[in-house]
Amino acid sequence: MKLYDQFRNQIIVSVVPVLKDAALELDQRVAVLTFKRDDMRNALTGTSLVDDICATLEWTTACQEVSVLILTGAGSAFSAGGNIKTMRERAVSSTTEEMERYYRHGVQRIPRAMNYVEVPVIAAVNGPAIGAGFDLVNMCDLRIGSTNAQFGETFINLGIMAGDGGGWFLRRVVGAQRAAELTFTGRVVKAEEARAIGILLDVTEPDRLLPRAREIAAQIAAKPPLAVRYAKRALRLAQQQDLDEHLDTCASFQAALQKTGDHLEALAAFFEKRNGVFKGK
Repeated sequence: MKLYDQFRNQIIVSVVPVLKDAALELDQRVAVLTFKRDDMRNALTGTSLVDDICATLEWTTACQEVSVLILTGAGSAFSAGGNIKTMRERAVSSTTEEMERYYRHGVQRIPRAMNYVEVPVIAAVNGPAIGAGFDLVNMCDLRIGSTNAQFGETFINLGIMAGDGGGWFLRRVVGAQRAAELTFTGRVVKAEEARAIGILLDVTEPDRLLPRAREIAAQIAAKPPLAVRYAKRALRLAQQQDLDEHLDTCASFQAALQKTGDHLEALAAFFEKRNGVFKGK
């Protein structure tokens, strides 16, 4: 049985997680997680942000009052990725086996958690997203950037590669050839080019970034909550299923959704020309 199914079969108490280096808020079914380590440019290593992100993703799935999650950074950067100082220390003092365990039980927890989160995730990229920070952006479903946003798959510049599975996500966002170019050159892409090559959905002025992300989130949050979660799961499964498998999945999901109260409410709202009032049931 997959982790997703094990998780769904548990009795879950959606207690808001206690975070150390990030702040979490929930309003009108939209959760916003803000990274709060501007002193380290919101680096994912050398801080508690990996723990905070993973705890939030688990809570987001468990909490039926959440339809969308927005990730953003406080300060000048979205996330600088790895902390270069601690990276050098590990290279000198750790064995190969210790380094492997470090990645498996550290930053790799984020892509695994992202793979099982049930709601859409929006990256509101306020500034540079470099290395693992860029990979985190690419793990999200939608990406909005301010004019200050920059992106770089810069591992090659330090003589390493993405240890967090970044290549798996990058080629799905920009295609195989562009992913190869960005990976092998390690160059940094500014916001307008990022939109042109498919990294960003939209570019805004810095003061419009979160309002724009919230606008998109509000559109999603206004939809029937169960349908949003099933649609998210179907999109994820489509990356690994062949057509016959996916059609079987869609038949099962659709049958389940058509027996919900929200489906009947959506039909009633359509015929009565009004907005639906959905309960996630």
